[in-house]
Amino acid sequence: MKAGKVWLVGAGPGDTALLTLKAKRLLEEADVVLYDSLVGAGILSLIPTGARRINVGKRAGRAVMTQEDINKTLLNEALAGNKVVRLKGGDPFLFGRGGEELELLAQHRIPFEVVPGVTSAIAVPAYAGIPVTHRDFCSSVHIITGHLKDDNKPHMDFEALARLGGTLVFLMGVGALDYICDSLIGAGMRSDTPAAVLEKGTTAAQRRVVATLHTLPEEARRHKIGTPAIIVVGEVCGLAGKFHWAEDRPLGGARVIVTRPQELASKLSDKLSKLGAEVLELPAIKTVEIEDNTALLAALGRLKEYSWIVFTSQAGVDIFFRTLICYGMDIRTLAGIKFAAIGTATAEAIRARGIAVDCMPDKFDAATLGKALAAAVAPGERLLIPRARIGSPELTAILNQHGVPYDDIPVYDTVIQSSPLPLADIVETGKPPYVAFTSASTVRGFAAMAGGVDLSKLCAVCIGEQTAREAFAHGMSPVISDEITIDSLVDKIIDLHNAAKAG
Repeated sequence: MKAGKVWLVGAGPGDTALLTLKAKRLLEEADVVLYDSLVGAGILSLIPTGARRINVGKRAGRAVMTQEDINKTLLNEALAGNKVVRLKGGDPFLFGRGGEELELLAQHRIPFEVVPGVTSAIAVPAYAGIPVTHRDFCSSVHIITGHLKDDNKPHMDFEALARLGGTLVFLMGVGALDYICDSLIGAGMRSDTPAAVLEKGTTAAQRRVVATLHTLPEEARRHKIGTPAIIVVGEVCGLAGKFHWAEDRPLGGARVIVTRPQELASKLSDKLSKLGAEVLELPAIKTVEIEDNTALLAALGRLKEYSWIVFTSQAGVDIFFRTLICYGMDIRTLAGIKFAAIGTATAEAIRARGIAVDCMPDKFDAATLGKALAAAVAPGERLLIPRARIGSPELTAILNQHGVPYDDIPVYDTVIQSSPLPLADIVETGKPPYVAFTSASTVRGFAAMAGGVDLSKLCAVCIGEQTAREAFAHGMSPVISDEITIDSLVDKIIDLHNAAKAG
């Protein structure tokens, strides 16, 4: 068997948007991913469901797997012919033991590549408003590991560090904060030198404490700073008060779970990310086209019988027109047929095909669409409704009530997804995130993914009353967007986030 290959990949400091394009592509192509505990949940969610995930994280001296076993696992997986991604927080060659992991691979002539990542030593201070160099204060930056040795003291030459005159960045040094500050002062550095400790940098949970070398340990304890965090020492720390920016964005400090199907998630995720939110895509459902759909093909063969085609989702629009083309037809065969859409997103998908929408209700739900159609359809006109196999019964119930003839054709199934991440860690650790729901089916899918996780602390931001009722039924606290649009959903999250900050 031909040996596989290993990619040593830097995941960056936490913000998913800081992952490199190459790293993202490799994750999507991987057979196996070995990841550290410092890799952000948003980045882990990018790993395809077909890839095996192996948690090899280490934190605070506790290891899921020893370094020797990690090295052997990389070798064995590559020998088995797999594409192996070793995903490490920050940059793999900056205190990441990346060199050690390549030694065994090199000995066995296993091909490998190194993909650098954005290091927390630069990115975390930047997100806190601290430039690690500034011509008015310093011209150098020095990155030091603050990791404790066996004698519970970092081994470094503090006198040399005190003489450098540049910015000092200590990674993995929070446990030795008192010792580092005292030692720098003892080595001759001014006790009033600005210093900062930065926790969970580049994520929604990031915090900064800026003080002096003398007061920083006590201030860190007062604010209960935990790990992961880095220490920055130097005059540039004093600039954080006027250069801070990350938390000033409309959704800075907010975590939002997006549950839309993968093919629809990007629009919502992009809007939230641009406003500063930490976005975690966890598609709760997947639309799967019904194969060999004889019912739809039969309907296409008798299109002249229909006066209306009614769409209740973008997925329905996409599948219908894709099948139309595969059947050897195009939009010219739809001449004279009127079109109805449940809402703006579905209407946009229809208009993208060069077709006008003749009926769209003011309120975007199945019941209101049924009432609008009952009023618009002339006697004798027949409807074709290509939609999910399990569609809302409210639409057809109202059509039946008004005697409107129709053919309800299933074109796709809605399949509940399994969670690629332990939802308990996301929901129950730290500040509970907002969860954006665009349909009742996404609520049901998310609840199924969550299993027995308590969802009562979650704020479910919902499009439509039906979606909100489903969220409430699963123990969540639902809030309904003012309008049934993605933009209104985003605006509602902003309102809630502003209220939380003010309170």
